[in-house]
Amino acid sequence: MTKDTERALKLFIVLSRASKVILEEAHKPIEKFGLNPTEFAVLELLFHRGRQPIQKIGQKILLRSGSMTYVVDKLEKRGLLERIFCEEDKRVTYMSITSEGKDLMTSIFPENAESIESIMAALTVEEQELAIDLIRKLGLSVKSLS
Repeated sequence: MTKDTERALKLFIVLSRASKVILEEAHKPIEKFGLNPTEFAVLELLFHRGRQPIQKIGQKILLRSGSMTYVVDKLEKRGLLERIFCEEDKRVTYMSITSEGKDLMTSIFPENAESIESIMAALTVEEQELAIDLIRKLGLSVKSLS
């Protein structure tokens, strides 16, 4: 095994382990409210961006359509979001966060943001900016491979 291969494998393992630990910690405030990370991601998108076509939600949070339908159904049953059918194109269904969903996100989001800020505080501002640039560069290079 070459030094380049060893270094690449080490980086992969470090990124994977760090990602797992960071996500577990960041999800704790969400789980206290009975949501899983995917449900939170859907609500957070609708909370900050407003009504969205269901297909776009899945693309934005990287979720397959079958899983998307399951998550949306669960959130709709809880009264946190609602379907709005498009008058112009019957194939398009929009999702919109309800007032109950907005209230829940107003409760969750500040604590979630503080948790993430606390996690990232292990790095200086400069290190955070550098990490953003490097990880973005890595992600974009991988994306161009496929």
